[in-house]
Amino acid sequence: MAPAYKLYLLDVEGTVAPIALVTEQLFPYARAHFAEFLEENISNPAVAADLALLAEENKTETDPDRPRIEIPDLSQNLRAPSFRLFSGERVGTADPAQSISPALAYLLWLMDRDRKSTALKSLQGKIWKAGFESGELKGTLFADVPEAFARWAAQGKVAIYSSGSVEAQQLLFRHSNYGDLTPHISGYFDTRTGPKASSASYTAIATAMRVKPAETIFFSDVVRELDAAREAGFATRLVIREGNAPVEDAHGHRVIKSLALI
Repeated sequence: MAPAYKLYLLDVEGTVAPIALVTEQLFPYARAHFAEFLEENISNPAVAADLALLAEENKTETDPDRPRIEIPDLSQNLRAPSFRLFSGERVGTADPAQSISPALAYLLWLMDRDRKSTALKSLQGKIWKAGFESGELKGTLFADVPEAFARWAAQGKVAIYSSGSVEAQQLLFRHSNYGDLTPHISGYFDTRTGPKASSASYTAIATAMRVKPAETIFFSDVVRELDAAREAGFATRLVIREGNAPVEDAHGHRVIKSLALI
């Protein structure tokens, strides 16, 4: 019988949700709405902060072919308490054209290369919020996820670690095809915690969740992430799902095809 862990940490894409959810639903939805969202929310504090971070990321980008951007200071125009989606209203007095065109070009450039940009993920999460709340988007999960989460949460903690923003993670599980699963989830972590291929990130998660690394198991479909978690002292499982890319070398990680086996 498998040991009971105090923390069950899970990746999202390819682990609890099909890769197609991201590539065929979430990414196209964000791409289709990016320009409109930025136009309507350019002076919102949260969006302005994302754009400022995007500009910093752009400065440190090593690819010389990247679109170069410069975000103007919007601090005098941050009047909206919360961002607006597709409302038809403009917020603040800044000229959106100063920031939108170069920022949008860089955002789409990042998406085309599947870059794990924190600023990009945060902005995508804000756009997806409207889609989930309107019912246009649904968090499609694998059938074994709800029962596994309920079982694990009854005797330990469940947490999520994804390159998608914390807000996007919460939306996905709140508006899943199996209902609201957020009551089973005790923590959410994204790239603000650190890179998923860094062992320090997993150490930080264990500390934040108040468990020892040896008391935690991490599930992912990406071997390099599992390598980093194992280096931090975590137990690991390589999750094989339909639609995932083939894994030629599991690096010694135990392979599973269902969360029901844990």
